[in-house]
Amino acid sequence: MTVLHRSEWPLKELSPSYDPWDPLQSLRQYGKHTLTSVEMTVTNLCNMRCEHCAVGDSLVMREPDMIPLPLMLKRLDEVENLKTISITGGEPTFRKKTVEETIIPLLRYARERGVRSQINSNLTLDMGRYEPMLPYLDVMHISFNYTSPDDFHEVGFANSGHPVPREAAVRMYDTMIENSRKLSDAGMFISAETMINYRTHRKLPEIHRLIREMGCKRHEVHPMYAADFAASLPVLGLDDFRAAIHDLLDHRDPELWMLFGTLPFFSCNQSKEERDLISRLRSEQNVTVRNDPDGRNRVNVNMFTGDVFVTDFAAIPAFGNIHEHKLDNIFGEWSNNHPLNQQVNCHCDAAACCGPNLLVADMYYKGTDFKSRRAIL
Repeated sequence: MTVLHRSEWPLKELSPSYDPWDPLQSLRQYGKHTLTSVEMTVTNLCNMRCEHCAVGDSLVMREPDMIPLPLMLKRLDEVENLKTISITGGEPTFRKKTVEETIIPLLRYARERGVRSQINSNLTLDMGRYEPMLPYLDVMHISFNYTSPDDFHEVGFANSGHPVPREAAVRMYDTMIENSRKLSDAGMFISAETMINYRTHRKLPEIHRLIREMGCKRHEVHPMYAADFAASLPVLGLDDFRAAIHDLLDHRDPELWMLFGTLPFFSCNQSKEERDLISRLRSEQNVTVRNDPDGRNRVNVNMFTGDVFVTDFAAIPAFGNIHEHKLDNIFGEWSNNHPLNQQVNCHCDAAACCGPNLLVADMYYKGTDFKSRRAIL
């Protein structure tokens, strides 16, 4: 395996002080929310059926041909302020052909343009799917919500519709762990995301320990989205979220970058407990809180239909198609005229906050007008 040293990469190193996916950066640079990030769904195939999957209802057993790659590259070329791309699924590496004919060309395009790249994968397939990405990829994003192979078996195949042998799940779990270690040793930046939900909220310190042992460079923590497969799962209350985050902060490795995203806590809330947590997150070493990119500086493109979404979650309908329109124009229509965007399009620079995304607003803040609120600092 080729070993890449981070010093050999010509682009600025990703760090707690530099996260180009955060829409606050582009908002401050351009004075308004601007399209700087494009996510592409390159498959709806997956070798798992996780109970919390936010795109689970979109997964299929067979899929049609993709739109022509040159069209996608043309639309990326037209995005004036493009800074990041993300590749997602399904499991993007499910088919080797997708890796070779779609993923690698997209990553090469990003590298040549100086755009940062991320792919969302479960890392459970053979190493040959991932090694070709080493020269180009900035972030390998994986989902990790387990403390054991049995956790992986129970969570990862809950919606399979048929029994999955424990032995098969254990092999996949072991492969994921080994791939993570090998790729990390080779210089790949692996960011492991844990969803805070009814299963994980009391296990976060142990999950964090395993992620550190896997060689990951970053641990991401997000609430579980109540979308698709996850829509029927129990939803934690805000008190449980707070307790889980404090527990994790009490036991984490302070040398490992921790990124919290889409948290349901805001500086304009009246709760002192919530504001104390926000203050702690701001003061902790190597801890960052990312504003949600979806709809602020990012859109998702379905690579089979050309439809453009504000998120890769299927709950919000498409609002454009790249066969007819440029992405900057589609994003402008969303930003200026779409009624859903007007519900949550707020910003408080003093609190470094872009407000809740649509799912958080719907889960915890129905009817709340965030644009009329002010931070209590």
